Amino acid sequence: MNRLVATVVAFACITSAHAAGDPAKAQGMVSQVCAACHGVDGNSPLSLNPSLAGQHPEYLLKQLTEFKSGARNNPVMAGMVANLSLDDMRNLAAYYSAQIPKQMGAKDKDLVAQGRKLYRGGNPSNSVAACAGCHSPNGTGIPAQYPRLASQHADYVAAQLKAFRAGDRANDPNQMMRATAAKLTDKEIAALAEYITGLH
Repeated sequence: MNRLVATVVAFACITSAHAAGDPAKAQGMVSQVCAACHGVDGNSPLSLNPSLAGQHPEYLLKQLTEFKSGARNNPVMAGMVANLSLDDMRNLAAYYSAQIPKQMGAKDKDLVAQGRKLYRGGNPSNSVAACAGCHSPNGTGIPAQYPRLASQHADYVAAQLKAFRAGDRANDPNQMMRATAAKLTDKEIAALAEYITGLH
């Protein structure tokens, strides 16, 4: 099965699958496999690894199925999900979506001010759309469509924007994030990441 077909199959499963997830059945997997990088409560202790607490279950399931299919290229996560069943992934998505995100504070006030302007209003000079249009003004995203960004580690946000910009991450529908990130400078990425980490 090629990547495109696998991705389409995964999408078809997502909306009907997430409701069947059982958080209790994920606890063993979380403590034995996931917690070291993502935390037992979904608040990652490592700034380059994403916090998963409070993320939409549809988005979590999509990422897990795409790590497994190869649509999202990440050798570490590919190994982690290799032996997971669809039910395992549903359960993990349900578990982490039910966790409470920890609020994080931004550190650089100047970057926050720049990031706020870009996040809320975009950059008309180079047609960068406002992030708030898809990810909501407070960064909570839109379930089943756009992920939660609020309280995410700034290092992780910056790394993902750079990966989209370089084309190293290519699992965004209709190349939406790649097209946006391609127009961002390193300074704009740093500003957005700093602003996003303080959203809640």
